[in-house]
Amino acid sequence: MEIVPQPLARDVFAPFGDVIDAPGEPGRLYYERALGNLRPTARPSLSVSFKPETRDRPLRAELLERHEFSSQTFLPLDVGRWLVVVAPHAKNGGPDLGAVCAFLADGRQGVTYRPNTWHHGLTVLDRPGRFAVFMWRDGSKGDEEFVPVAPFTIRIP
Repeated sequence: MEIVPQPLARDVFAPFGDVIDAPGEPGRLYYERALGNLRPTARPSLSVSFKPETRDRPLRAELLERHEFSSQTFLPLDVGRWLVVVAPHAKNGGPDLGAVCAFLADGRQGVTYRPNTWHHGLTVLDRPGRFAVFMWRDGSKGDEEFVPVAPFTIRIP
C-alpha cells in the first residue's frame, strides 16, 4: 500500500484531531478545547524534541503508536516541512490501516492528536526540526502503546 500525503488542513484532519495554526496577526489563538485527558490521575507533560531529517524516499512505515487516554500536541519551534500520518482505532482493535491518512505540514502548523488516535512517529523532512510536545502522563503503560503494522509506504514529494 502506498499513501500520498495531502496538505495539512483543518477540515480533512478533523477526524483525528486539531490543526494548530500560528497566528497570522498580533494576538492569541486558544486551543485548550483540543486537549484531552481521560485519566484523573494523569499530570500534564511538556517536553521538547529534536529530530533529524528523514531522508528516506519513499518512507516505509512499520510501526504506529497511540496514547489511548491522552491527546498529544506537537508545536513546531524550528522546523520546515514535516509529515503527519494517522489512522483511526479499528473496531476489532489496533490501527485501521484501511483508513490511514498522511499530511504534509509546514513549519507554522502544529497538530493535536485526539486520545486513541494511531499515528506514525514524528517525521521531519528537508532539515532537522524542534518541537514542543504536550500530553498527559501517569507513568502507566497507558501513556503510550507501539504496535508493528503491515508495512506501507508514504510517497513524499
